[in-house]
Amino acid sequence: MAQEYRIKGITALDLKSGEKREVEVEGIENGKVLLAKIGDKTHALSSNCTHYGAPLKLGVMTPDGRLTCAWHGACFNVGTGDVEDAPALDPLAKFDIVVRDGSLYIKGDEETIKASRRQVDTKCSADSQEKVVVVGGGSGAMGAVQSLREQGFKGAITLFSVEPNLPIDRTKLSKALIADKSKVELRPQEWYKASSIETVFEEVTGIDFREKFVFTASGASYPYTKLILATGGKPRALPLPGFKDLSNIFLLRTIPDVQAIVKAVGEQKNKKVVIIGSSFIGMEVGNALSKENQVSIIGMESTPLERVMGVEVGRIFQSMLSKSGIKFYMSASVESASPSELDPKAVGSVKLKDGTSLEADLVIVGIGVAPATAFLKDNPAVQLERDGSLQTNEAFAVKGLTDVYAIGDIATYPYHGPGGSGALTRIEHWNVAQNGGRSVARSIVSGSEQSAKPFIPIFWSALGSQLRYCGNTHNGWDDLVIQGKPDEGKFAAFYGKGDTTIAVASMMMDPVMSKSAELMKRGKMPGLKELRAGLDVMDVTLPQEVKM
Repeated sequence: MAQEYRIKGITALDLKSGEKREVEVEGIENGKVLLAKIGDKTHALSSNCTHYGAPLKLGVMTPDGRLTCAWHGACFNVGTGDVEDAPALDPLAKFDIVVRDGSLYIKGDEETIKASRRQVDTKCSADSQEKVVVVGGGSGAMGAVQSLREQGFKGAITLFSVEPNLPIDRTKLSKALIADKSKVELRPQEWYKASSIETVFEEVTGIDFREKFVFTASGASYPYTKLILATGGKPRALPLPGFKDLSNIFLLRTIPDVQAIVKAVGEQKNKKVVIIGSSFIGMEVGNALSKENQVSIIGMESTPLERVMGVEVGRIFQSMLSKSGIKFYMSASVESASPSELDPKAVGSVKLKDGTSLEADLVIVGIGVAPATAFLKDNPAVQLERDGSLQTNEAFAVKGLTDVYAIGDIATYPYHGPGGSGALTRIEHWNVAQNGGRSVARSIVSGSEQSAKPFIPIFWSALGSQLRYCGNTHNGWDDLVIQGKPDEGKFAAFYGKGDTTIAVASMMMDPVMSKSAELMKRGKMPGLKELRAGLDVMDVTLPQEVKM
């Protein structure tokens, strides 16, 4: 039951517009709330982000009342506490403020204050003729089904997943190798039941887009009125000698993949692990395994992540992970995998084209993903892009089809962020998929296609320290400005096309990334010339108007 709690050390609402302050709640152990003032109104909200618990006092607040977490870009509406942008699923709690007798109080209950979140209301008893089918069990699917119920959709919802689990926080698989599904599932089974969301753990093998039916591997068929395709990516395998036949060679995408890797590493650890691929998956899993194993990473580029981050920044990551004992073999190509002398059915080494042979107790291949659209390849109603993706408009509606949407790794959509100019772009980011799902839900509930709310792509990575990134370099970049102390792993890197800053990467400089994302949305991101001259984005005033 709600009651009044006194705020420690505060006697009056003396915040300035645009100011936020974390305060302690008397009578509740570790109880805290965030006071935030927008215009002439002060709000009291949960103090921590509902995604991974980051203190929101470190975040970025805009004049129009958006509060963005400094860590991973989750954004909330200050006036309501509602989620504005992924990856948070739960909204912030809001508390009434009372000023009385020279003291400040909030009205709330202890459990909600300590939880630092508000439970989302998605309970529903489906009672209309509408049937939404969601194919896929990842971030985009989760964003779609939850948002549908949040926005009052009363029709049937069926979610198909080829994985043997409910939608999970997939980012934790490569970053932490968590093999227990209960620790990574985004919602428990009880939530889906209460929300009248049917979950089917079966592969979708075909779709009749004219008659509006989905077909599964068992031969079952399911009708739909709206279809959301969110099948994600499929890890690329190496078509080289030994890689198809030998055991202890793994891809990494699902919980069973992680379970197999953890089993191969064993309780004793100290295994020789060879990782093929020096992009994000390879680097993250290498970082996760390096503490108790001997890890080698093979990459074709001169430095890790060179294509995305450039040589200079790639060297920073390589240096940080090298300190953990990881050995790098860069500008290298793999020739084959050879069997172990102890077990001819298992891998024993990886041979490079320069003749180098690396001993291996297990091998992990992390060379990227392809859109998981093989089930659509021979469908006459669909025209896949060259990379296997589906082209959509700004509302993620699939070109040439009716009542069909595509989101996440399989969607190529017009990008309107800095340097994008509406160019068709496919972005493999967790936040992009979830924001896409939220957008599609709005279109379905409204009954008309709603262009996605403006958002800047954001992702993060664990590379010895936490990397934050916003923007997109799909059309390439030709200049780079680095601020901070890169030799110490503390930096902000600004990527440009001409003088336009199109992407920002940072480590240990929060909330530079979140501030940059908000500046990009508002068309006020400084150019490389100003940044090279020493301008600090934290000193740039955020305008109220969004211009994406």
